[in-house]
Amino acid sequence: MSEEKVLLTSEGLEKLKTELEHLIETRRPEVIERIHRAKELGDTADNPEYEEAQNEQAFVEGRIIELERTVKNAEVMPVEKTRPSFVKFGSKVTVVNEDGEKRKYAIVGSPESSPSEGKISNESPVGRALLGKQVGDEVEVEVPKGLIKLKIASITKK
Repeated sequence: MSEEKVLLTSEGLEKLKTELEHLIETRRPEVIERIHRAKELGDTADNPEYEEAQNEQAFVEGRIIELERTVKNAEVMPVEKTRPSFVKFGSKVTVVNEDGEKRKYAIVGSPESSPSEGKISNESPVGRALLGKQVGDEVEVEVPKGLIKLKIASITKK
């Protein structure tokens, strides 16, 4: 069974690879050392240091598996050399809401989305609504706060 491709920007893929390398080369050995030290303190039953280190090890190993799968199935979207005429994966979009406030979004893959940094997933409600639209187009999006209207002011390449 083949796994589904994960769309990423080249920057997003590099960031995930860096995190994976850090987890494997730094965090994993640190956690193993913590477990070893906790075992040396005696019985592992009722040993909070040992239990905490095991929990951290489970988290680190789970994240390593997740990142390895994501990197393995990553499909990096090519960067256009010309100014895009419509919103697509990797685009940077400036939108204006009903109150005249401007917001800038980069359309990225789910693993690299970070709304606080203006990086929204192509699978998010706003991301899906913007895909395929052009400058001047208006979209209505249902978000947790209700229905919002956005007008596309500009589109640039990533």
